[in-house]
Order: sequence, then C-alpha cells, then structure tokens
Amino acid sequence: MKAHVLLTTALLGSLAACQNNNTQPPRPDVVAANMDTTVKPGDDFFLYTNGGWIKNNPIPDEESRWGIGNMVNEELYKRVLTINEKAVADSAAGGNSKKLADFWLSAMDTTFIEQTGIKPLQPELDKINALQDIPSLMQLIADWEVKGISPAFSTFIFQDAKNSEQMALYLYQGGLGLPNRDYYFNTDARTTNIRTEYVKHLAKMFRLLGDDTTAAASNAATVMKLETRLAKVSRKLEALRDPYANYNKFAVADLKKLTPAVDWKVWMTNIGAGKVDSVIVGQPEFYKELQAVLTTVPLNDWKTYLRWNLVNESAQYLSTPFANQDFEFYSKTIRGVKKQRPRWKRVLDTQKGVMGELVGQLFVKEYFNETAKKRYSDMVEAIRTALKDRINKLDWMSDSTRQKALHKLATMKKKVGYPDKWKDFSGMQISRSAYVLNMQRANAWWHEYNVNKLGKPVDRTDWDMAPQEYNAYYNPSNNEIVLPAGIFTVPGYRDEELDDAVVYGYAAASTIGHEITHGFDDEGRQFDANGNLVSWWTKEDEEKFKKRAQVMIDQFNGYVVVDTLRINGQATLGENIADLGGILLGWDAFQKTEQYKKGEKLAGYTPSQRYFFGYALGWLGHTRKESLANQLLTDVHSPAQYRVNGPMADVDAFYQTFNIQPGDKLYRPDSLRVKIW
Repeated sequence: MKAHVLLTTALLGSLAACQNNNTQPPRPDVVAANMDTTVKPGDDFFLYTNGGWIKNNPIPDEESRWGIGNMVNEELYKRVLTINEKAVADSAAGGNSKKLADFWLSAMDTTFIEQTGIKPLQPELDKINALQDIPSLMQLIADWEVKGISPAFSTFIFQDAKNSEQMALYLYQGGLGLPNRDYYFNTDARTTNIRTEYVKHLAKMFRLLGDDTTAAASNAATVMKLETRLAKVSRKLEALRDPYANYNKFAVADLKKLTPAVDWKVWMTNIGAGKVDSVIVGQPEFYKELQAVLTTVPLNDWKTYLRWNLVNESAQYLSTPFANQDFEFYSKTIRGVKKQRPRWKRVLDTQKGVMGELVGQLFVKEYFNETAKKRYSDMVEAIRTALKDRINKLDWMSDSTRQKALHKLATMKKKVGYPDKWKDFSGMQISRSAYVLNMQRANAWWHEYNVNKLGKPVDRTDWDMAPQEYNAYYNPSNNEIVLPAGIFTVPGYRDEELDDAVVYGYAAASTIGHEITHGFDDEGRQFDANGNLVSWWTKEDEEKFKKRAQVMIDQFNGYVVVDTLRINGQATLGENIADLGGILLGWDAFQKTEQYKKGEKLAGYTPSQRYFFGYALGWLGHTRKESLANQLLTDVHSPAQYRVNGPMADVDAFYQTFNIQPGDKLYRPDSLRVKIW
C-alpha cells in the first residue's frame, strides 16, 4: 500500500499549446518551483527537489505533517463538504441523502453532544457493572465486537490466505491502548516518556468517567499492568509480515487447547458467525496468555479495563472534555500535533471510514468520468508491460519460476477509479440521535456485512477503499491493484499542465508501479496467481530473492531518522521493494514516450531529470519528530525522505541523470545497490 496521495496523470501534448491569459501571472512549474538548488542532488535528492517548498511551508499546528498529501486532502475535504451540504438540502427526499444528512447533522450538533456527555454510553457501563464471570465477560466482548469495540484481542474477516475462494474468520493479537507492543518495553527516552504520559492519560480519562483522584490513579495502573501482559506476548511489527507464521488454522472445537476458559462456539454465535467450523489464529501464543489473563486477573480489574476500552474507542464522538483529552495524548503527545483540526474535517474523516463508498457514489459523478478512468487503465498496462520485460530479462531467476511470475503478472486484475457495483447502504441505521450511537450502528452494519460473507463465494468485485480516498493498495488474495479516483486529484494544476515526465514519475512510478511490484515483494511474492499462499518458487530462486532482499534490509537498517531511532529494514522491506520497483518500471515506461525521445528541456531541466523530480514530488512535505518516531515503531512504510533517497541510491539511471559520483552522500557502489526486479 502506498499510504500517500498520488497526483493525476495525463497524456499530454506540448505545453506551448496552453496559452496563459494575459491578465494572469504565468503558472509556476509543478516541480521546479519546489526545489532547493543549494543542496546537491547526490547528497539529498529529497531536499534538492522539495526543500524550497519545505522552507516556505511550515507544518500547521493541527497537523503532524504537511505536504502534497495534505494539499490534495484539502481539495477533497471541500468537495465532500459540498456533497454533505447538498445532502442536507435534499434530505427530505429520503434515501442516501437523508442518511448522509442525519450522520452529518448528528456529528455536528455540538450543543446536544455537550449536553449528553457520557450518557449515551451508560447502558454499556451498566453492562460492565453487571458482569459476574468469564462467560458474561466474553458475552460483552462479543456484543462490543459487533459495535466496533474490540478489547482484549482483534478479529477480522478476510479471504483464507491458503484458499482465496473462501472467506475466513481471523483471530489476532490486540487489546493494547498504546500503538503497539514496543511502546510498553522500549527504553529510549522518547518512548519511556510516552509510557509515563499514557498512565497519566488513563487516570484523566477515569476522572472524566467520574472516579475520584485516588481511584483513577489505581485504575490507570490496573489497565497498564493488564495491557503490558498482553503486549509481552504480542509479536513485533516485522514478525507480523510473515504470512506463514501468522497462519495457524484451528477447528473451533480445538480453540479450547489455547483458551479452555472460553467457549468459542458460543462467542462466535454471539457475533453472528455460529456456523463457522474453523478459524485462523494469527498468534497462538497470544491466546495462551489471554487464557492466563482471563483466569488470574480479578473480574473487577477486567471491568476497569473494559471501562477504559469503551471510553477510548468512543472519546472522539463524545463531549469536548473526552475528545480533548483523547487529542492531548494520541495526537499531541505521540504525534506532536499542536491543535485539533476543525470539527467539520474530523467528521468527514470519520464519515469516510463508515460510509465512504456511499459518499463516493456522489463524488465520482461530479469529479471522475469515464475518460479519466480509461487514461489510468492504459497507464497500468504500460507498467505491466515494463515488468513483463524485466522478468524476461532477469539473470537470476529460473525459467520455471519465471513462467509462473509472468502468469501472475498477466492475470493481475486492476480496479481503477470506482467500483462497477456499489454497496447497498440502505440497511445502515443512522438517525439524528447521539453521534456515538450512530457510530455503533454504522459499525454494526459493517460487522453484519462482513459476517454475511462467510460461507458464500468470494465477491472479487468488492473494494476495500472508498473512491475519494487518496490512497491505493495491492490485495494478494485477489491478485489485484486498486486505484481509487481520489488518488488522481491535483490541487492547483489541471491535467494539461503536467508533462509526461512528471506524470510518469508521480503516477506511473510512485503508485501504479509501486502497487504492481507489491505482488512480487517479500510478502506478496508468496501468493500465487489465484491469490493463494502457496510456494511457487524453486528453492534456489527463493534463496536468491532473499539474498538480494537482504541487501535492501541492510541498507535501510543503516538510516538513523530521529534521535537514535533507525528504520526497521525488515518491517519496511515490502514497501521499500515496491518503491524501488515502481521507480524502475516507471522509468522503463517513460523511455517510450515522445517527451523522453525528443529530450527537450522544460523549465531548464531535461525529461530524465523531470521524471525523477516527479517521483520525489509524490513525497513532498515534512513531518514532526514525534510523528516520525511513532512511524518508525508502528508503520511498515519508511519516512518520506527515505522513500526518495533510499531507492534512488539503487537506481543506475538516477546516477547517470544527475552524474552521481563517489563522495556524494547517496552514492553506493554497484556491488551494494539493490537489484531484485
């Protein structure tokens, strides 16, 4: 997954054909305007390309980072706000307009939200108080699972990794209030401070729930102790990327071997999945410890933990004291954000999460047509051809593996813009009631939607992102790339103002090529053309791949980003491979364009230079140190600066284009450059 915005692509003629109105100032060049030419491209290509913009655009107080993704998002916010305002005006007609309007109005009704405070959650708090034993505890956890609250552990429904024609129920580690297990144990000063502040945050939340100071402090310690036990048996970020190690199939009856205290058949019936006869357990050791925690931790401590989970999951939908305290810790302390975004933006973010595709139906009618859809579909094929040519020329891969790789590439599906078949949201119950209750009902609709997939043929037309998302993904179980319409939004520039060089760097490389390469990264390569986790490589080829990938792991392990914190080369390997692959594939495709063949300069730069500028433009921006530190511990993506400088140091064409020489900071001898695809 790319996890950032992509600028639009275009099949363009000469910019000379676009005449500026004499009353308007000339358009700044999309890449040259951002540069800092006091930096050598061979020392820091990211800052050379983007440094001028960074100097002139400080991070706003309400953001943890600021860059091209944020600017695109600003455009999307305005468009989706207009959609909601129109829905309010049209709500009398009923249907989707009324559903959107009711959600929007309930979320924006701050008077009602402030008046009700914690009252909408009182029924759930009463259920916690009434708990008598482990069965009633598990009953409540099941009830909450339906409503989108998941204490103690995590579940999800997705294709069976080893049988992509069937949907499966997965049981995973979870139950932590800090971002991941490393926050409970790392001893660096930054993480240690966050741990200290977390306990203070817990106590403040318990005070808001009505506890006195002494009880709140005691309850905070209780939660921290319980979560630390769960964290101790939680796998590290890099370990979660091994698809075989995280695939452990159990008959439902055999789950008793892990957690004898839990009647899983009853639990699954309570979440609507009673007909399931087997589940996939990601981390069996976690569930063994869950058994110990269930049977040794006093029930009152569990009640305390559940009260915390309820308010933690609900805080941003409650009155100001809860929402502000949630912001103080998760945004300010962990990510360095100084103030909250305006409420309307926060509501639109939430709305996208629960009814994004409903909004998307209206979005694409206004902002994405069939012509645009065809344009990006054609670019996918250009990149597919580039990878086909590269696979055919690989000197380290046997013909047996090569033919299977080519078949996987040829059958890889593409989804561009928006779904051919839309989800039906008519059953989602939304009303002008409490915002937090609308969230519970929306989550319940999604839970039912996913549970209903069990036991039925897999719907391979389904999308996991809304059309207005500024993101993209590769799904190994479907062997597909998905490119939502929102990813093609360009703030301030029309299609005809972008030359092919920038387009191929920005779109073909950093997103389309990136996502296609995910099918052949360290994780994606383990799934076959049908989306099944099965070995299709020869043993020799697999070892050669791992040896080449290790060069990239070592390269990224060497980057120190914040304080003493380094990039985790193993955890970020898949994304780093995809970044490098995207640049190479985009470059191969770009060399077939007329702009490259003509070689004419634009804004003082050659087409080859502009291609690499275009890629770097995709990562334009800067990030607060707090947020970078959080990313290094929790994210499988490298920080933006290293998503440019890292792979560029492995691209021969980059060296040739910018005359990179020994002594330049990015220079790597040929023997140390990563060569996979």
